[in-house]
Amino acid sequence: MELQAALEHLRKVIFAIHPLQENEWADFAAIWQRFDAKRKTMLTKAGETERHLYFVLNGVQRGFYLHDAGKEATIVFSYPFSFSGIVDSFLTQQPSRFFLETLTGSKFLRTEYRQVNKLLMRYHNFQTCMFKALSFTFAGVLERQIEIQCFSAEEKFRVLLRRSPHVLQLIPHKYLASYLGLDATTFSKLLGSVRL
Repeated sequence: MELQAALEHLRKVIFAIHPLQENEWADFAAIWQRFDAKRKTMLTKAGETERHLYFVLNGVQRGFYLHDAGKEATIVFSYPFSFSGIVDSFLTQQPSRFFLETLTGSKFLRTEYRQVNKLLMRYHNFQTCMFKALSFTFAGVLERQIEIQCFSAEEKFRVLLRRSPHVLQLIPHKYLASYLGLDATTFSKLLGSVRL
């Protein structure tokens, strides 16, 4: 995908959140560069500070936490046309507690913290856009917290199928099971028995 087409996808996502003035959009579009990563590339490791914000053009990525006991917990997936990166580390410029890896070969637009921060300082409208984007993200995190703490295994599975049925073809099932907080056997049984 050429840069101009990639930026058009980014524009659609941004303007759906909050429209920018044309000069604001031009400055925002100018900070993005193309970036490609091979399958199973570790984009960010726990302990590193996230320097980049990604906009996914192609491929699937996952953010995960690695517990001291060696157990992985998948926290989030990203795929076209969504933002990716370890957002809390990016925004606070503090070391990450999470890993971000590509599950498939991936193509991105990518920018750096200092470039985003410069636009935040320059444009109030850009601050509003960022605030709205983070508000939607936070609402999603709280909704997911309810699902994790209150829903049965079958309810979690049904919500996943309703919200994002395409992920069954995109993402290896072991990662989906981890994302739902289920063991692989339970996930496999639900896959065979639950229909929407």
